Amino acid sequence: MRSRTFNERGRECICLFISKLSTWHIFCYTVFIMRYTCFILLVLLSLGQLNAQETLRLTLNEVVALARKQSPQAVAARHQYRAAYWNWRSFKADYLPSLTFSSSSQLNRSISPITLPDGTDSFVQRNQLLNGGTLTINQNVALLGGSFFVQSGLQRLDIFSERQKSFKSTPVLIGYSQSLSGYNSLKWNKRIEPVRYEAAKKQYVETLELTASAAAMKFFQLATAQSNFQSASYNYANADTLFHYAQGRYEIGTITENEMLQLEINYLTEQTNRLNARIEMDDRIQDLRSFLGITENVDIVVDVSESVPDFTVPVNEALQLALQNSPDMELLALQKLQSESALASAEASRGFKADLYMQLGLSQTDTHFDKVYQNPLNQQLVSLGIRIPILDWGVGRGRVEVAKSNLERVKINIAQAQIDFEANVIKLVKQFNLQAAKVAIARKTSERAARRNDVAYRLYLLGKSTVLDLNAAIAEKDRSQRYYISELRSYWSLYYGLRSITGWDFEKNHPVLNEVID
Repeated sequence: MRSRTFNERGRECICLFISKLSTWHIFCYTVFIMRYTCFILLVLLSLGQLNAQETLRLTLNEVVALARKQSPQAVAARHQYRAAYWNWRSFKADYLPSLTFSSSSQLNRSISPITLPDGTDSFVQRNQLLNGGTLTINQNVALLGGSFFVQSGLQRLDIFSERQKSFKSTPVLIGYSQSLSGYNSLKWNKRIEPVRYEAAKKQYVETLELTASAAAMKFFQLATAQSNFQSASYNYANADTLFHYAQGRYEIGTITENEMLQLEINYLTEQTNRLNARIEMDDRIQDLRSFLGITENVDIVVDVSESVPDFTVPVNEALQLALQNSPDMELLALQKLQSESALASAEASRGFKADLYMQLGLSQTDTHFDKVYQNPLNQQLVSLGIRIPILDWGVGRGRVEVAKSNLERVKINIAQAQIDFEANVIKLVKQFNLQAAKVAIARKTSERAARRNDVAYRLYLLGKSTVLDLNAAIAEKDRSQRYYISELRSYWSLYYGLRSITGWDFEKNHPVLNEVID
């Protein structure tokens, strides 16, 4: 007698196991298998509907990268930063030497009065053309608030009525002009504009990080909608199976009509929930597509990663980096500087005012061009204008007092804003340091709830549980899954919020500024 093979022994074990089962147990296990088969068919049908048009699968990192690159918010922030950059370049150019060329032409054909040597006036016909050109090098002096310049020019005068021409040359002319009122706009701009540009850079970084945070929010909104749709499809498959199962049990009298009607209500409710979940998912797809600036009509499927970076942010370090890198601090410093500048301007405009203009150079004139640069003559000009207000009925004093009040108000607001800012940073860091643990707890809760739902389903099929217990397990499964995705969304919102307020990537330990500004 030959020995039995492994397959033959396996078939005998299966037959023995089936012979021990009752007809009812076999029916329950058959229904259990049908349940998963129905669920798989529903999912495949849904995927088929999604694939009817092009489907774009995106991870969170890909969504954030697209948002930083092409979202309307990121594009607007990029152009705003570029405008600030060119304003900064223009400001720096004010303190560099400038070279300009200017020319003019004047034709005069008229009858004009002139004063004769004997003091009488007479009308004379003029018919002349004056052409001239000047080359000027100008340099602003920030320390003094004035302007130093060097000029060289040439003029030609043609008198057509007498058929005469003459030239006037200015080989070199050195001059200096300055307001002596006491307010040096060049000095104040040199203090204000660097702070303004630094604030613009930090605002750009903050805006991109806030855009990333908003992208993460919309990513998880779609993830929630997708999860709800999958859960609704899963629940609908279960409800359909249980309803048909209840009809069979009701016909043989093992369940009451009330229980069968309850299962039918569950079936209809899950059908409606699935339709609503599909509508919600389509809305979230459209919302994310619009936010990312995707114009093509594509479906988006997001892939949610269950792992999150697990690191702890030191509170004191985060606070120091926030004070150093946040645009809020730069904007507060800018407000203070602007108020101090306004006060200095008000005090300068109240009292003594004087304007100084000096120039020293050489010039010559001749009827022949080749002689106009020979033996030039000296020329000097000094102009000093003085204005002293004697009676202004307190206008100047009022402007000074208003500027002082504004400066004190700004100082108080800055002190309070800094206190609130530091408190917000500390709160944000503490929440972030706890969020990774909350995500892990929520994930474990979701897994246990899903397992409990499967157990409750099997117990109900075996007649060892009630419909109320089954409905409670289904509700708990859906609620825990939504809560898990909500905790993931909170984590990434805190993650990018912390990057935006501190300007620092704590995961890679380098400034965020290096990532967004070349």
